[in-house]
Amino acid sequence: MGLILDTSILIAGERRRETVKQVLQRVQAAHNETEAALSAVSVVELTHGIYRAKTDVDRERRRAFSEELYRDMIVHPVSLAISQLAGRIEGEQTAVGNIIAFEDLLIGATALYLGFAVVSLNVKHFQRIPGLNVLSL
Repeated sequence: MGLILDTSILIAGERRRETVKQVLQRVQAAHNETEAALSAVSVVELTHGIYRAKTDVDRERRRAFSEELYRDMIVHPVSLAISQLAGRIEGEQTAVGNIIAFEDLLIGATALYLGFAVVSLNVKHFQRIPGLNVLSL
């Protein structure tokens, strides 16, 4: 089983001034899993953070971290099948009063579709998705 890294893991690593390699080593040491990837949704969230930076120094550090990340990791797109899975999950869960943040829904659906777990600092958010294996770091 592989891992989809939630954006929270990446942001925390970037804020600690870790390299992508260091973030991946920490994740792999904690979960004994060598295959890690991203959802395209994390690209949106990280890009948002670049343009929200308050200083040029922060903006460039975030940009460099993101570029290293995209170079070194697989980024899974939100495909038709993943979109349909997310829509089914959202419809079923909304019907029973379980509201899931859209970004988390898409990241979680990506992991479910691939048969991967999600690694997150926001475990509670992803535990709202039935059948998803959620790991913390």
